[in-house]
Amino acid sequence: MATTPAPRTRTTSAKRSANAKTEARDDDGRFTNEGTTSAPAPKRAGSASRKKPTRSDLNATTGQMLAAGAAGLAVGLAANVARKLAVQSPTYFAGEWDEALKAEHELTLKVFDAIEATTESNTTKRSMLLANLKHMLTKHALEEENAVYAAMRDAGEAEAADHLNNDHGYVKQYLYDLTMMPKDSPAWIAKVRQFRADITKHMREEETTLFPLLKGKLTPEKNKELTAAMNKEGLKIA
Repeated sequence: MATTPAPRTRTTSAKRSANAKTEARDDDGRFTNEGTTSAPAPKRAGSASRKKPTRSDLNATTGQMLAAGAAGLAVGLAANVARKLAVQSPTYFAGEWDEALKAEHELTLKVFDAIEATTESNTTKRSMLLANLKHMLTKHALEEENAVYAAMRDAGEAEAADHLNNDHGYVKQYLYDLTMMPKDSPAWIAKVRQFRADITKHMREEETTLFPLLKGKLTPEKNKELTAAMNKEGLKIA
């Protein structure tokens, strides 16, 4: 005997209708998303790390960079000052201006000794010693030209000051020629020996005649001021 199929249940449809009555609609009768139970969209991985920096973040970073730069600059300046003091200290502790310059003369001649002890195969060493000699003489010339020779002119010794200043021009010429010449050339060391002879004559004239003359014309206070001025000029190149 055939069985009669059971009627379809209306439970699911009834629940849908009941829920539909409670769901929010807009003015046109369409359902809105309010009141739905759907899960929120998942956040993208790493979204927190890509957060746009705020003005405060940028200001803080800029401040940190400026602070680090200022600290580095301070360290660099302190190191530079320390180096300058170390270079100038032998002159400073040598005594008054005339004694200090005489001590620099003797150190310069020691560099000439080292240069003349090289051979034609020691081109790198010759270049390094020449650079050292150039730095020493540049500092020495600034001390003399900007302080001592100026004091000589004020003391009525302008002609002598101009004569010594003229010698410095030839010192620069020697340094230029030696820089440009091949360091392995026999002519190079010959030029060094000629340079040494001329600069030694210049130094002895200062030490034995012109510097004692100037020192005798100055009061102890003025000699002290000249010593300070000379060391100040030396620090510029040290």
